[in-house]
Amino acid sequence: MVDRVRPERAKQPEFHPYRHPAAGWGAAESVTRFLLRAGEPIAGPHAIMKMNHENGGFDCPGCAWPDDRKGLHLDICENGIKHVAWEMTHKRVGREFFAAHTVTELAQWSEFDLEDQGRLTEPMTYDPDTDRYVPISWPDAFELVGGALRDLDDPNAAAFYTSGRLGNEATFLYQLMARELGTNNLPDCSNMCHEASGRALQAALGTGKGTVDLVDWENTDALFIFGVNAASNAPRMLTALVEASKRGAQIVHVNPLIEAAARRAIIPHDFAQMATFRATPTSTLNLQPHIGGDMALVRGIAKAVLAEAASNPKALDAEFIDRYTSGFEDYRAVCERTAWAEIERQSGVPESEIRKAARIYCDADRSIISWCLGVTQHEHGVDTVREIVNLLLLRGNLGREGAGPSPVRGHSNVQGNRTCGIDHRPADAFLDRLAAVCGIDPPRAHGLDTVGTIEAMHQGRVRVFVGMGGNFALAAPDSAYTFEALRRCELTVHVSTKLNRSHLVHGRRALILPCLGRTERDEQRGGLQETSVEDSMSMVHLSRGMKKPASPQLLSEPAIIAGIARAALPNSATPWEYYVDDYDRIRDTMARVLDGFEDFNRRVRLPLGFRIRQPARELVFHTPTGRAEFSAAALPSVATEPGTLTLATMRSHDQWNTTIYSDNDRYRGVRNLRTLVFMNADDMRERGLSQFDEVDITSVARDGSTRSVHNYKVVPYDIPRGCAAGYMPELNVLCAIGDYSTQSDQPIMKNLTVTVRRSG
Repeated sequence: MVDRVRPERAKQPEFHPYRHPAAGWGAAESVTRFLLRAGEPIAGPHAIMKMNHENGGFDCPGCAWPDDRKGLHLDICENGIKHVAWEMTHKRVGREFFAAHTVTELAQWSEFDLEDQGRLTEPMTYDPDTDRYVPISWPDAFELVGGALRDLDDPNAAAFYTSGRLGNEATFLYQLMARELGTNNLPDCSNMCHEASGRALQAALGTGKGTVDLVDWENTDALFIFGVNAASNAPRMLTALVEASKRGAQIVHVNPLIEAAARRAIIPHDFAQMATFRATPTSTLNLQPHIGGDMALVRGIAKAVLAEAASNPKALDAEFIDRYTSGFEDYRAVCERTAWAEIERQSGVPESEIRKAARIYCDADRSIISWCLGVTQHEHGVDTVREIVNLLLLRGNLGREGAGPSPVRGHSNVQGNRTCGIDHRPADAFLDRLAAVCGIDPPRAHGLDTVGTIEAMHQGRVRVFVGMGGNFALAAPDSAYTFEALRRCELTVHVSTKLNRSHLVHGRRALILPCLGRTERDEQRGGLQETSVEDSMSMVHLSRGMKKPASPQLLSEPAIIAGIARAALPNSATPWEYYVDDYDRIRDTMARVLDGFEDFNRRVRLPLGFRIRQPARELVFHTPTGRAEFSAAALPSVATEPGTLTLATMRSHDQWNTTIYSDNDRYRGVRNLRTLVFMNADDMRERGLSQFDEVDITSVARDGSTRSVHNYKVVPYDIPRGCAAGYMPELNVLCAIGDYSTQSDQPIMKNLTVTVRRSG
């Protein structure tokens, strides 16, 4: 395998609008091809039969959609299967591979080609003399990190990043290590994704999470889905949409692009539907707002509901509003002051269509509103989520079955990361308990989030960067700036399963530390271990790997964290090794520190795990007034200037976060192409462009600076005029490091002002 080179793939782009149901036979065919290509036609299906099971199975390492459907053993999805097969590949990347390829050479490879080389097998360190990674022993690797951390004159010169794949037990140890070192520099992927949701829900309801569960989805009368491409990003949501449609629930999708999941679907485990090719509609109404126009659209629905209340007392839940909320009159006034002309202009949706959505909402006894990054990655993301809560409060859609807010988290344990302590702005109550239980003196000053960490690395204030999973270099905004920031570090450390871009954009010293995957057996001195995860709806359950590790040199994430911690804190009284021997011991400590984790070891072993209590679901609000808080923010201006477009970045279907499975996007009809921009056909004609013409895309940052990508191919698509869309991570370069929300500190990757011109 030493002479392995990048495979050549077909480059001729194709575009044929997708007109088939989501999932169904198209997904089955895609999975079969992928398993054969990956060389896992036997192990892959065997793993699938264990994924998401409540008795001894492993949690899907993909999305965070709940698994707590007892007896439904085939509630799996195309992308989850691909993610598992990608992890279980027979290909390996060891010392022979790195001896054959310099970092400079590998930097020219595509993201697909890097990860497609296979699983990392042993710790490696960068050798600047040869421009190669070379083997290093685990003890030496730990000492290299520990020594660098001990040598810092300020613990805040280190940052500890977390991706959403890290289990709860490792998460708790990771934040404990950082805080014992003396820093709250704990950036995570939430800083780029759902930070706005957490801040908005905390302000409105006193909780940073949604309040609904799958039982609510199964009993609601109306579902409003904002900014979610369910078929690709939360595919198992399709089951809930199909079942809702069959029982007569109304489903409203709000998205600038009408995605496949918003039309019709065939669920693969519904054998009758598969056999008869019978699809189920998954929408009652599709609304296509201008990018960033969601808040104005929700304001319009609320305005219509309030107007309805003048003649229909049942349009509002007056008793609920009076007993449980604060600020209603101010919100009523701001809705009345907001003219329909302004709502139409800012949302891009006609009043008549907004009124249709309002009619559906008023007619439903119980409604759920769900949203994802299409709502949050904007300057006004917090205000938009709060507007969603306002609408729910008007009709008392909280604290009862079938109703409430339901954010869709993108990665398998990103919510668990935050619950278990990954927070650069920790609450004093949490730090007090951590200090009392763990015997440390945690820092109280707020730490750095993702954007702050990148800026601090660029300025030389953060000199050691540790990435626990993920692909930080590609996931972050302003790629050139982020790359330069990482290269200015004295040491970069990445705990990973596969080779990716972050290993090639490194500090003066660098380490790659390979870890076990979610599918693999984790054997410690205390025997076979299990880790826990928390899904989007606050259910916590165990995950047990089943496959032999890809290499005998792989360590678990808790073991790697403990090794770094012992080296960095040689005199620590924390029993790091004791914790790693048996993860029950970590859980016992977590039970004493974390609210809702009492009796952790027993409850997590229940067949479906347990649900962390949500006070707001019980109509207990930890807000300053002790009530649910209406907000009355002004509508933001999101209309485009003449000659410009608003561009949103997004994932393709054959992609999971920064992992690219192929250059195809089946549900959008694209093959062999990722460097593209989707545009409205009228916007294309205005610029004299035809399908697959090459264009340069230039973003204009708040500070007036510009960033460009060149020779992208334009594709006509059903998207509102003035809007455009393309893929991350390729287009992350267009989001300036300073273009982040002042409300949430999230990069505004779905609200970029751009110009599009013919290349050359």
